[in-house]
Amino acid sequence: QVQLEESGGGLVQAGGSLRVSCAASGHAFNWLAMGWFRQAPGKEREFVAAISRSGRNTIYADSVKGRFTISKDNAKSTMYLELNGLKSEDTAVYYCAAKIVTLADWFYARPNDYGYWGQGTQVTVSS
Repeated sequence: QVQLEESGGGLVQAGGSLRVSCAASGHAFNWLAMGWFRQAPGKEREFVAAISRSGRNTIYADSVKGRFTISKDNAKSTMYLELNGLKSEDTAVYYCAAKIVTLADWFYARPNDYGYWGQGTQVTVSS
């Protein structure tokens, strides 16, 4: 069983930066492929970024490419999402997700790929 806990959300002005974190426990962190998703009020949950178990492979949604950076610190069992150049449309609850993998060092971009989810952290961007 994998437990995930997000932190670091908050209120930030447009153009500003924020870092959200996802601490994992319950399973060897280096065998977790992970991702970030977000959900704005009245909208479907959408993919933001994903990272392979080693941290070497990443993928981003077009809407955040060049502004957000996903990373994974296997020594600290923590995944990060650095959010830069924030826009009002980035306002959402951000969720981290994890998938236990065996050999493949790849990323996963669909919510159904993941079996474990955190409770979410609110990011609000004021314009």
